Formats: sequence, structure tokens, C-alpha cells
Amino acid sequence: MRLLSNPAGNTRPRLSALPLALAGALLLGACAHTPEPLALPAAPVAGVYAEASSPTDPAAPTLAWRSYFTDPALQALITQALANNRDLRIAAARVQQSQAAWGLQHAASLPSVVGMAGNSRVHLPAGINPLGSTIQASGASLGLGFVSWEVDLWNRLGQLQDAAAQSAEAAEQARRGAELSLVAQVAQAYLALGELDERLALARQAEASRAESLRIFTRRVAMGASSRLQLTQVQTLLTQAQALVVQLEQTRAAQAQTLIALVGTPLELPERADALSRQSPVARLRTGLPSELLQARPDIVAAEHQLRAAHAQVGAARAAFYPSLTLTTALGTTSSDFDGLFRGASKAWLFAPSLNLPLFDGGRRENNLSLQQARQVEAVAQYEKSIQNAFREVNDALSASHALEQQVRIAEAALQAQTERARLSERRFDAGSAAFLEVLDAQRDLLSAGQQLVQARRAAMASRVLLYAALGGGTLAAADATPGPTSSAPSSAPQTATAQP
Repeated sequence: MRLLSNPAGNTRPRLSALPLALAGALLLGACAHTPEPLALPAAPVAGVYAEASSPTDPAAPTLAWRSYFTDPALQALITQALANNRDLRIAAARVQQSQAAWGLQHAASLPSVVGMAGNSRVHLPAGINPLGSTIQASGASLGLGFVSWEVDLWNRLGQLQDAAAQSAEAAEQARRGAELSLVAQVAQAYLALGELDERLALARQAEASRAESLRIFTRRVAMGASSRLQLTQVQTLLTQAQALVVQLEQTRAAQAQTLIALVGTPLELPERADALSRQSPVARLRTGLPSELLQARPDIVAAEHQLRAAHAQVGAARAAFYPSLTLTTALGTTSSDFDGLFRGASKAWLFAPSLNLPLFDGGRRENNLSLQQARQVEAVAQYEKSIQNAFREVNDALSASHALEQQVRIAEAALQAQTERARLSERRFDAGSAAFLEVLDAQRDLLSAGQQLVQARRAAMASRVLLYAALGGGTLAAADATPGPTSSAPSSAPQTATAQP
């Protein structure tokens, strides 16, 4: 820019014809540029699951956790966990960090307006003045200024802003994934605790029954009606039951602490002798198609946003090869004293556009483009891997659910058979047609069958929880979400990434 005097005596900035022509060419080139949208890779999985589900069962992505986990005690634990769990707070803080990063990148695309005010006074002694006289001068200034605003001709700043927005969306999906994982972990820990409660109740019943048998046989030995061998056999059964009770009590105490750590606050966990047999706290689910996982699973959605962010970073790296236009301007007043700041003749302004054409930077731009392209390749692989992992988890949960339901039926039949066997062996012993060892074996196997049935029921219910989480779970109501400012990425953030030449 150069200042030329006009006939009126004023000075105005005039751009020469060459910069104007160059700026026009840049604007036309930017307008003619057509970005290419990102094409997601095809899902590298089969079109259907290995195991089929009932079409009448509800679908997990449309079923909120309060509708799926109907046990009031379990609902209360999940609600507390969502409010107090520290891992969930960490995930929420990361969402806030990513949103702040998006805000910073968005601010970089806007001009910075600063207010300027100053006052200066200078004194030069005669000894250093060529004119040999002392000089004193003062000045004051007041105004506004735009500091180096880059005109985003090639959408470089827009691509960086898009990448930050996609990263913020990925962080929000990661928080949702942590939320779903926490719900599933609390449900699993609750089922495990219920299993131990039922097994402990069965073991205590066996302990009480065998203690009574020991009392009876002690009297019979004293009366000479039974042998001491039979008494020691009854004692052996009792000590086995007592050992099982102590082992289960220790395991239950550890499991209770695990559940308390997940919930994140101290709580009382009373024993429930019929925790699993009373009613099932989880239901069956309809799996749908693998393609539905792409929108239901938080980890897949997060991987998609990371892929879009990497795609936008590649576009920004390509745009860095093109010239950039920076505008610097200022408007204000200046005078030798404060009284003259608001006079008409004291107005001052500055307009200084600059065009920067990168010529040589030691390969920085080329290496940055290669780096972003490699990261995009990694993001594609991560996206495909997350789909494969989700597909495997659903298949595993389906297979386990079907197999464990069969195991429950088998365990129920085995318990009925062992119950009848124990009854018949006692009658045979009372009639004198069988040895007491037959009764001992039947009672030992009966306790084992009862324990196995409880374990099979818990495993079957746990497989349904795994399937619920593998299918992406359900949407959480606002009241059930983690407290605090954990909203998703800003609404103004773009949802699709575009590539630059």
C-alpha cells in the first residue's frame, strides 16, 4: 500500500492494480474450489449375526436402562453410580476440554478487535541533537484495531475448526460409552452379589441341617444305635458346609466392596436370599442387524468422528500449500495532547493487507501433510476395528445367552434329580437297606447342584447384560445423565468433514 495525495489535500490508501488482480484471482479460485466429502469405508463384517434373536423382543438402542433394568434396588444403585462415579467425572471433564479446544479453534478464524490508548512524552538533550537544541514532545492516541486477521480463502481454518468439532463429538461419545459401561458394570456386580447371597443362603441351610444331623447322631452313638464311623462322616459333611460358608462370606465381602467402588459412595448392601430366583432383573433383547450398530454403539460413533477429524486435518494440511491473505487495520485519533484527540484533524487509520506465498520451509508442509494422511489411515483402521470388535461382542453375547439358558434348564433338572435322590437315600438308610455313605454322597451332591443352579442363573442374566451393552444400550434420560456441564459439542460445529485439494 502507498499513500498518494489528492487535489483536496487529503491522503487516501490506494491499492495498485496488481494486488487487486491477484486478490481477485485468489477469491475466484477459492469460490471455484469444490471440497470432497468423506466416504466412510464399508463395514468389514457379515450382514447378519451368527445367532438369531426373537423378533418380538425389544431392541436395545430404543430401550432406556430404567426400562431394561426393572429391579428398584438395581435402579437406585445405577442412579447413584451415574452421579458419583469418578471415571464418569473424568470422561465428562474430557468433554469440556474438547469443547474448549473447539472454541479456541473457532476464535482463531475471527478477527481480534483490541482497544488502543496511549500517551507518550519524550525529551532529547541538546548534546545529542544535531540541531544543538533541546527537544520535548508529547503525544496521545486512542482507537480500535484488528490485529492480523487471516482471510480463510482455502478453508484451512474452517477445516481445523471442523477437526476440533469432530474431536469434541468423539469425546462426547466416549463419555456416553463410559456411561453405558458403568451401567453394565453395576448390573454385573449387582448380579454377582445376588448370586453370592443365594449361594450363601443355601450353604447356611446345609450347615444348619448337618449340625442338626450331628446332634442326632451324637445321641445315637451315645445310645449305641449308630457307629462312630457314621458320626465322623456326619462331622465331615458339617465341616465341608462350614468351610463353604466362610469362603462365600469372604467372597461376598469383596464383591460388596467392588460394587461400592463402582457406585462411588458408601452404602449398605443387605443380603438377599432370593435375589435371582425371585424375578429376573434383566430381560431378553432383539439384536436387529449389524448395520444398526454403526449408530448405536458409542465407540463406533466416536471412531467415526475421529475419522472425520483426521480427514479435516488432511484438508487443512493441503490448504497450507496455498497463499494466505492477512488483513491488519486500525482506526482512531492521535494528537500531541489530550485536548486534540477528538478534533476532526486528528483522525488516523491504517489498512495493511498482506499476501503470503510459502516458498521454502524445509519440507515442513510436505511432512505435515504426510503425517495427517498417515493419521487418517490409522483412523480408518480404528473405525473398522471398532466395528469388528462390536460385531464379535454381540455374537459372543448371543452365543453365551443361548448356551447358558440351556445350562439353566439342565441345572434345574439336575437339582430335581438330586433332591429326589437325597430323599430316597434317606428312606433306604432309615429302612436299613443302604449304608449311610449313600446318604452322605446324595447330600453332598445336592448342595453342589443347588450351588451350580444359582451360578448358571447368574451367568445367564449376566450374558443379557453383556448383550445390552454390546448392542449400544439405550438412550439415557437427562435426569439420569452425569451431573455437570457435559453437553455435546457446540451446535454450530459442522457435522461432516470436507477435503481440500
